[in-house]
Formats: sequence, structure tokens, C-alpha cells
Amino acid sequence: MEREPRSTSATTGETTADQATTRPLRKNQARNRKLTRFGILFAILGLLLFAYFVRKAGVTQIIDGIKRLGLGFLLILGISAIRQIARSLAWMHCFESPYSLRFRDAFAARVMGDALGNIVPLASVAVSEPSKAAFVTNRVPLLASLSALALENIFYSLSVTIFIFSGTVALLLAFPLKPALRYASFGTLAVTILIVPLGYLIIRKQWKFLSGAMSILWRRNIGRTWMEKTIPRARTLEDRIYGFYERNSNRLPMILGLEMCFPLAGVLEIYTTLWFISDIVAPTLLTAFILESVNRVINIVFKFIPFRLGVDEAGTGMLAKVLGFTTAIGAALAIVRKARDVFWTTIGVALMVRRGLSLKNLDQGAQVGIAEASLKGEAIQPAGDAG
Repeated sequence: MEREPRSTSATTGETTADQATTRPLRKNQARNRKLTRFGILFAILGLLLFAYFVRKAGVTQIIDGIKRLGLGFLLILGISAIRQIARSLAWMHCFESPYSLRFRDAFAARVMGDALGNIVPLASVAVSEPSKAAFVTNRVPLLASLSALALENIFYSLSVTIFIFSGTVALLLAFPLKPALRYASFGTLAVTILIVPLGYLIIRKQWKFLSGAMSILWRRNIGRTWMEKTIPRARTLEDRIYGFYERNSNRLPMILGLEMCFPLAGVLEIYTTLWFISDIVAPTLLTAFILESVNRVINIVFKFIPFRLGVDEAGTGMLAKVLGFTTAIGAALAIVRKARDVFWTTIGVALMVRRGLSLKNLDQGAQVGIAEASLKGEAIQPAGDAG
């Protein structure tokens, strides 16, 4: 049989399929270059802020606190590994037959993806999360891992929202706060109170929250070309989420429980760190719980700053003082967290180097894979829909 000829561009010599594959890749590369410039700017600002608050809190006191930690840092690393393990297991449970992922592959992909998120914070969502799926394409199809990853992130967001709400309530009830901190706490409560029931209703009622909103914009000629390409993908994602909810309701408590292990391990990590470095006030699980809930907020709000330089020291230092510690103890706690992040980032980079990967070819691989899958009309068939 004769093969049907492929249309070719007269100017570039590329086939139509090649153009469709490389066009989003070029746009993505241009976007990442812009994000990198902003990332460098925020890194410089973060370093300046870090130097200012460390000096203000007291360099000598901070160094003394870190010295008291000593080899206890190895214990901190061990506790932090629980967080990586928990989210890796949660991701594994978000796959549906016939697809599955081994723990070692999920764990390595998570560590490498998080390393990218720390190195290129402004591109965290655009590069870090998809890269985790790209890291395991030798085990499962890209679209299958992307869908499972999206589901895992939804459960993670729900667990974090519940945790932040609980920590904020504890802070308001247990400690006298200055007006600015009290108003910020009330604002956090308002947001979390809105998110949790809204998320439940969206899933329960199976609202087309993404494709519906995009369709409204499309009808009003807002980003019409982009919407035409994105709406079908949004519908596929929505169907995948709702389908998983219906077919695997027995898995939901387990996945949510695994996700809750992430912030709870953070509480244990903070309690252990303060037990070593605080020479004034003995830590309690309540203070560690509140500090971790605020740390989650800082992570979300200031994700665009590499390693949350400066803002983590400032926020943790001020809250530590409210909780009865010193500003220096709070800043030392933030620096220990940063050292923990640097450790896991180093592990992630080492794993990427071992695989011969780089940010450039990894991002290209993910984008090309998505484009080619779209051209072929690939879809992720749920277990009950196959055949």
C-alpha cells in the first residue's frame, strides 16, 4: 500500500505534523527564558532580604542555634524523607489500571521535579510538575502520568487547605496577636472556608469548572484561538477527575491520609528542630503545628522567590516571637529548612545528571510528547471504558 503524502511547508521544509509539534515547543522556550529573567531578579531581591533579616535577627544568635542542632540535622533529613515518600505513594494510588508506577520511579521523579521547582521557581507549575510525568515516560504513557499527577495535586491542595485552616484557628485561639497578624489570619480563614466546600461541591456535582469558564471566554472572543485548543484538554481532565472519583471512591481516604502525612511530618520536623536549637523556650506540638501551617502559607504565596529567601526568615522569625521564642530562633529554623531543601535539590540534580538530563531537553521532551499525543488523538481510557 502506498503511504499518504505528508504536507510540507515550502519555506521551512517541515511537515504539518512537525510544525504542530514544534510550535508549542518554541513558545514554551520563549516563555521559560522570560521566567528565568524574572527568577534571577527575585533571587537577587531575596538574597538582599535574607541578608537584612538575618542581620536584624542577630547573626551570632542564629549561628549558635544552628550549632546546637549539629548532627541532629541528619534526623531532620530523615523526617523530611517521610514527606517525599507520602506524596510519592499518593501519586502511585492515583493511577488506574492498566497503568501503574513503581515506588522508586515515583520517588525519584518527585525529587527531580521538586529540584526543578526550586531552581526555576517562577516556572514551577509550567516545568516542575509536568517534568515529574516526563521522568517516568519509560514506565507509563505521558498523558496517564500527567492525569494521575493532576489528581494527586488536587488531593494535596485539599489536605494543605485543611491544615492551614486548623493552624490558623489554633493561632487565633491560643495566642494574643497584633492587629496586622490578626487580620491576616482572618483573611486566611476566609479563603480556606471558601475553598474546601467549593472544591467538594465541584467534585460532587461534577461541575465543568475549567471547560465551562473557558467556554464563556471563548464565546466572548477572549483568547479564542487558545481556548479552542485548550477546552478539549480541560474537558478530558475534568472527565478523568470525576471518573476517578466515581470508580475509586474507596481509595480517596487512603490518598487523603497520605497527603496529610506531608504537613504532619512538617510538624514533627519543626518540633525536632526547635528541640535542638531553642535554649529559651521548650517547643510544644501546638507551636510546631502553628509554625508549619504558616510555613505552608509562605510556600504558596512566595513560591516565585527561590528557596523563599528572606521572606521565610522574616515570617518565621516574627511568628516565632509571637509564640514565645526569639526572632533569631525563628530565623535559624527557616535556615535549617532551607538547608534541608538544598539537600533534596542536590539529590534531585544528581539524579538528573546521572540520567543525562537537563532542564532544556526535559522540558522539550514533555512538550513534544504532549503535542504528538494530541496529534495522534491519544486519550487516557479509564479502566471501565476500555474495549
